[in-house]
Amino acid sequence: MPRGPRLDSPGTLHHVILRGIERKNIVSDNIDRKNFVTRMGNIGVKTETAIYAWALMNNHAHILLRSGPCGLPLYMRRLLSGYATSYNIRHRRHGHLFQNRYKSIVCEEDSYFMELVRYIHLNPLRAKVVNSLSQLDRYPWSGHSLIMGRVKRKWQNDEYVLKWFGKKVGEARKAYRQYVSEGIGQGRRPDLVGGGLIRSQGGWSAVKAMRRLGIMERSDERILGSGEFVERMLEQADEKVKSQFSSVDQANRAVQLIESICKENQLSVEALQSGSRINKVSLVRSQLAKILVKDYGLSLADTARHLGVTTAAIANALRRKKHNV
Repeated sequence: MPRGPRLDSPGTLHHVILRGIERKNIVSDNIDRKNFVTRMGNIGVKTETAIYAWALMNNHAHILLRSGPCGLPLYMRRLLSGYATSYNIRHRRHGHLFQNRYKSIVCEEDSYFMELVRYIHLNPLRAKVVNSLSQLDRYPWSGHSLIMGRVKRKWQNDEYVLKWFGKKVGEARKAYRQYVSEGIGQGRRPDLVGGGLIRSQGGWSAVKAMRRLGIMERSDERILGSGEFVERMLEQADEKVKSQFSSVDQANRAVQLIESICKENQLSVEALQSGSRINKVSLVRSQLAKILVKDYGLSLADTARHLGVTTAAIANALRRKKHNV
C-alpha cells in the first residue's frame, strides 16, 4: 500500500527517523558526526525549526522537532542532501547514503512530548554505545548532554524541554534526569516510533479492549495521537493541499528550491544547468529531479528545462533512484 503524503504545517511536532540505505552507516567517525550535528543545528536556525531532542547513531538518527515557517520537507532536504553530498566527497563514495524516504510522525504534544524526549535520548544507552546514565550525561552525540548542562549548543531548545519538568533550571534538570532514569528499564518502545491506532493506544490489547466496549477511534500511520487529534490533523492537511494547488506557482517554487539547494551545496545554478557530469553536480541534479517530479508535481520536460538536461536524463535519474531504494 503506498504511503500517503507527509502531514505538516508550521508549528507541527514531528518525530523524525532517518536510516542509512541497506542499514549501512551514515557516519564513519567523529568528523562525520560533528558535520551532521552542525548541519542539523545550523539549518534549524536558518529555517526556524525548533529541535528538542535527538540522537545520532551509526546507521540511523532520531530527531524531535517543531517545523518552522518553511515546513519540514525543506529542512530535511537541506539537511540530508547537504550532508550526503559532503559525506560522499569526503569518503570518495558514490550513490545514496540514506533510505529514499525518511519517516516523520506527527505527534500529539500533551500526550507524548516527554516520553519522546526520553525515548530518543536513551537510544545510545539502549544500544550500549554508553554503559550508564552517567556516561550518557556526557555523551556528545545526543541531545541529553545539552539538557544536563554538560555541553553548549545555542540551537538546541533545552529551555522548552526543561519547562516540562519544573520552573527553576536546577530543579527541572534534576526532575528530567530522574524521569530519564525511570525509562531505562522500558527497553524499546514500538508504540513511540510510528503512528496508527495500535501505537496511539499503547498496544493491541488496548485496541481490543476499546473494540469490546464499542469505542471506535480514527487512526493514521503518520500520526501518533488520539482519534480526535488524528481527525484534526487530517482536516488541516486537506485544507493545506487545497490551498497549495489553488495558489502556488510551480515554476517559482522550483526556481526557489533550485537556488536554495545549490547554495546549501556551494554550487552555482549555472554549474548545475551546464550539463556537467562532475560527481557533485550530478548528485545535486539527481536529488532535485526527484523532488521536482515527486514532491512538486512538475513534468519530466519542465524538470529537464529547470535543470538544463534532457527529458531522457531526468527519466534515467529517477529510474536510478528507484532501483537504489
